[in-house]
Amino acid sequence: MDGTKRADIKCGLRVSIALKKDQQTEKLTEGIVKDILTNSSAHPHGIKVRLESGEIGRVKKILV
Repeated sequence: MDGTKRADIKCGLRVSIALKKDQQTEKLTEGIVKDILTNSSAHPHGIKVRLESGEIGRVKKILV
């Protein structure tokens, strides 16, 4: 699943995100979702989240 729908993302879920500084390089960072920052139900570039590590970025992949 990609991370464009807010309903697919829950706190505690393992995801890959693109940090703001890495958006051009498409480098992904893995972590556990702590907070969901996007209020809308969907976003074409991915739902913005805060990981437990404190990093903020848009969800590109939901990991199992």
